[in-house]
Amino acid sequence: MPSRLSDEPDALGPDQTLDGAVEHRTMLFDRRRTTPGAARSFVTEALAQWGRTERLDDIRLCTSELATNAVLHGSPAGGKILVRVELHTTVLRIEVHDGGNGTPTEREAPSTATDGRGLLLVSAVADHWGVKERQGPGKCVWAAFHHSAVTAC
Repeated sequence: MPSRLSDEPDALGPDQTLDGAVEHRTMLFDRRRTTPGAARSFVTEALAQWGRTERLDDIRLCTSELATNAVLHGSPAGGKILVRVELHTTVLRIEVHDGGNGTPTEREAPSTATDGRGLLLVSAVADHWGVKERQGPGKCVWAAFHHSAVTAC
């Protein structure tokens, strides 16, 4: 269920994964309260090592929101959450995989609610985001960010 997926050739649709990836990293996390912070740190470290820190605040926010949703709504108790960051020529993509059922959707939270705005934030900050099925149980929720082209060494 992609959201805001454009016809741009570099938009990285839900079926595009490592095709043409320049760099990628993956880490598996236990389902814990500390997972969103650990996922943010993991993504931040990967981007710093790659020298790709433009839009870092946006990417960290989306990573945190996607990981939080996986902890609260996606991964069953005792489950794992996989976070993957892929650097493509002009797009950076964050994926958060969990073993839970259901499809996350944007929803309007009441003004008095203290939660329920995560995907609204992701939609507002990321260039594209969506949900794709995985082999086996669960889903992958992803966010993509355009950046300047990676220069060849």
